[in-house]
Amino acid sequence: MPVSPRPRGRVSLVGAGPGDPALLTRRAASRLRAADLVLFDALVDERLLTLAARAQRFFVGKRAGRHALTQDEINNIMIRAAQRGRRVVRLKGGDPFVFGRGGEEAQALQAAGVPFEVVPGVSSVLAGPALAGIPVTQRGVAGAVLVTTGHDESAFAAQVGQLSPGGVTLVVAMGHARRAALAGVLRAAGWPTDTPAAVVASASSPRQYVWRGTIERLEQGEGGLDGDSPALLVVGQVAALDLTSAPINRVARRRDDRRGIRPRSTEPDALRSPVVRRGER
Repeated sequence: MPVSPRPRGRVSLVGAGPGDPALLTRRAASRLRAADLVLFDALVDERLLTLAARAQRFFVGKRAGRHALTQDEINNIMIRAAQRGRRVVRLKGGDPFVFGRGGEEAQALQAAGVPFEVVPGVSSVLAGPALAGIPVTQRGVAGAVLVTTGHDESAFAAQVGQLSPGGVTLVVAMGHARRAALAGVLRAAGWPTDTPAAVVASASSPRQYVWRGTIERLEQGEGGLDGDSPALLVVGQVAALDLTSAPINRVARRRDDRRGIRPRSTEPDALRSPVVRRGER
């Protein structure tokens, strides 16, 4: 009697978007519904996990030096599960290839010969400023964008030292705790201290917070937040803009928050289900 071939598994590196489940893509929702195993990060809204009703779900996030698992352990889990024929979703906040180590995971899967795909998500480094009413490019104001991180001040200084202040927007992820030092780096690099700056935290969530000021005020420590909410720094002339005053933006957002509205493509009934706790198996 012939032996049935072992089913071939795969891994989907999926971007969950900036936070609001309504910003999940249709393909991402489809992969979650079909998943056998979901490995999710700290910045993922756990309501999304209700889409993966038939899957095992494991929290593997990293926040401020606190790691649930090492990167090698995460890679090994994905590889072993796929080799056993399971459909794995590696669910990451934002986009998997933007400061999410998705590239490292793709390399590990490629080296192991495991089939994988990348499902892009709405990156928070672009969605955050947009939801705060800040266009990162604006004709006649900013014709270029530099997206970087702020956890390494030496690397940050080397990057901004190559820029001519003015005409460029700087978006800094993972730099809020070092905002004063980073502002000092910008001043030393020749950026005028009255250059507009903004802090955008928890973008797309009901807790969204926006602070506007200048490089000088950032260097003085303003724009601070309690806790470890994810926050972006935006520096450049566009940071002075506030394009959120149209009533439809604010009224619709409040109405949707009250009613829990979610788009049909992400199955609103499932998203109203109880939250799945981190680490639930």
